Amino acid sequence: MKANLLFISMIVIMFSSCLKDDNTIGGEPSVMGEVGESVEAFDNNLVKNASATVTSYEDGVSTYTGYAEINNPAILNVISNIPEFQVNGNKVTINGIKIRITKDGIESLNSSYPGIIVDYGSKVGDTYKGVNGIVRKVVHKSTEDEYPYVFFDIKVIKVEESPSSFTGIKKIVYIANHKFGLVGIEVTLDDNSTKVFDIWGSSEN
Repeated sequence: MKANLLFISMIVIMFSSCLKDDNTIGGEPSVMGEVGESVEAFDNNLVKNASATVTSYEDGVSTYTGYAEINNPAILNVISNIPEFQVNGNKVTINGIKIRITKDGIESLNSSYPGIIVDYGSKVGDTYKGVNGIVRKVVHKSTEDEYPYVFFDIKVIKVEESPSSFTGIKKIVYIANHKFGLVGIEVTLDDNSTKVFDIWGSSEN
């Protein structure tokens, strides 16, 4: 009986915590990835004028360029180690960020942080496996509108990357919604301070 219970428990765990080894998001292309679409990020104190725009789209992959002013030395230090980010004082330019955006989710195709960022169909406990040892885990999925977005509340899925692939960051939590895409990023630095960035896009699924 104990052996049977153990076997059943293992089957339950396998199906309740799915590891996505293919590392590729499926689904129909989203209009959010089309040329000219843009995203903006906000933080009341740390970030100003942060925006990125899709400059090319090929084979389902969107390439972004962008700009931001960041007033936090720790965040600037982290960003300076990412190949696609160029730092000059507190000004940051972004070139060649490659993202696949579909109606099913979001996937990074950048060597510094590759793999699925979010799959909207996931459930709590599911994990996404990327290269370089990156693993992201779904830690929360709303059952009701609860997350403040613009002038109303929405359902969200939260995906945690811990440890982070970025030097100087302990943990990243990606916050997304099936209609609005990525709506926030929560970053925990090595000093245990936490920064939250709100994100808005110019279109929706």
